[in-house]
Amino acid sequence: MRKISLKNIPYLEELHEVNKVFNLKKITKNTRTLAEREVHHNKIVGSLEEAVHRVGLQNGMTISFHHHFRSGDFIINMVIDKLAEMGFRDLVLAASSLTDCHAPLIKHIESGVIRRIETSGLRGRLAEAVSDGLMDVPVVFRSHGGRAGAIEQGDLPIDVAFLGAPSCDPYGNANGYIRDRDEGIMCGSMGYAKSDATHADKVIVITNHIVHYPNTPFAIPESDVDYIVKVDEIGDPAGIMTGATRFTTNPKELLIAELASKVIFASGRFQDGFSFQTGTGGASLAVTRFLRDKMIEKSIRASFALGGITGSIVELHEQGLIKKILDVQSFDLRAAQSLRDNRFHQQISAGYYASPYSEGTAVNQLDVVVLSALEVDTGFNVNVLTGSDGIIRGAIGGHPDTSFGSSVSIIVVPLTRGRIPCVVKNVNTVVTPGKTVDIIVTDHGIAVNPLRKVLRQRMIDNGLPVFTIEELQKKAEQLVGIPKPIEYTDKVVGVVTYRDGSVIDLIYQVKQ
Repeated sequence: MRKISLKNIPYLEELHEVNKVFNLKKITKNTRTLAEREVHHNKIVGSLEEAVHRVGLQNGMTISFHHHFRSGDFIINMVIDKLAEMGFRDLVLAASSLTDCHAPLIKHIESGVIRRIETSGLRGRLAEAVSDGLMDVPVVFRSHGGRAGAIEQGDLPIDVAFLGAPSCDPYGNANGYIRDRDEGIMCGSMGYAKSDATHADKVIVITNHIVHYPNTPFAIPESDVDYIVKVDEIGDPAGIMTGATRFTTNPKELLIAELASKVIFASGRFQDGFSFQTGTGGASLAVTRFLRDKMIEKSIRASFALGGITGSIVELHEQGLIKKILDVQSFDLRAAQSLRDNRFHQQISAGYYASPYSEGTAVNQLDVVVLSALEVDTGFNVNVLTGSDGIIRGAIGGHPDTSFGSSVSIIVVPLTRGRIPCVVKNVNTVVTPGKTVDIIVTDHGIAVNPLRKVLRQRMIDNGLPVFTIEELQKKAEQLVGIPKPIEYTDKVVGVVTYRDGSVIDLIYQVKQ
């Protein structure tokens, strides 16, 4: 073999100068032992405190968390307790959502550790305290798509993301389940965490289970992770797989679900290859059961199901009635196991799911979405955030995103709950604007948005009980009367943003 000399090669001196300018290092043979590589190359650090020091967190910075552990989450309280102990103050908490298990945050807001919150929803004692004027700065509420879009566009810059993961390898490949195991913590899809991991300046993964490299397939790749902290526990399985989802046996909700399924059949969208999403309320989930029977009868297969995924959707997929599942959040153990085991059950990021800045985003491909509501009004506006007493007790979620993107958006809601009307003249809080809502389905009939004349005629032609929204509102009023108006103070406790970041409504403190 001819020996090649580097002497007298043209431009070699110029190449050396380029290397100096860009501070390029000479590549040398790696002579480290395996033990040395374990010490020097993996991203595992000894404690949460060490990870916080390494990422350079400072007072006033924005920290983020995901809510895939739902009511079983240990991560947020664990991290904020540690940050309080370390003396941090004036932090912006940008969690994808907050639940009843996050009541301990109240003391950290009162002490000044947390100055501001941006989230999709609030529940429990924390929500009640915020509604009662706990914070000096109003909470900013964003939809799942709106939050992802704000992160992508730099309107919600994240300095450090603290992301809990049921499994992670020493280099940062993290996932919402442990491959080949059913026991232990499992949250399934980590769709909301994916957006944070991609765009945050620094990412710390917190896990209770280190697995061998590579932890594939992964929700979060090692290239997005800076440090890993192993702890004893990251969540309570009982709380992760319960909460927002509720399978109903309530006759009223089953009646609404059956009527909503008939609306789908009459919509013109129920044909082979259609796509759909159902929400997590009792009536919304029950719609899936009625769809199954009709799909079998008509030999119809859905191209995909989207959104927060439940065992009911998985059953249809495994029966061959749904070709693919796009999962941004797994709502029960069956869904999490399916994500692990089924080839065409795919986890997607919140941006892929619903970002308003992408024409190809998944919600824009939806034929039909079925969503629940706390109340709707005669302008077809929907409230899913505040109760009839004006107190925050819910979450925006993907409600306005899917209602905007889908071809047919269906809102299922009882005409009344107890002695409270759910179809009203004006909702307490506008979350989803009426111009994006197509059909309201109640236990007393349906109302079709006047803007959708063809859709309304299809409902009539199929013999469905169609009323004007005003007729349904008056019926509710006749049944339960007119509630006493809520009295508010002048203090704004919440700012409700639409998916494009514009302010759509304000939440005021209720007078005691």
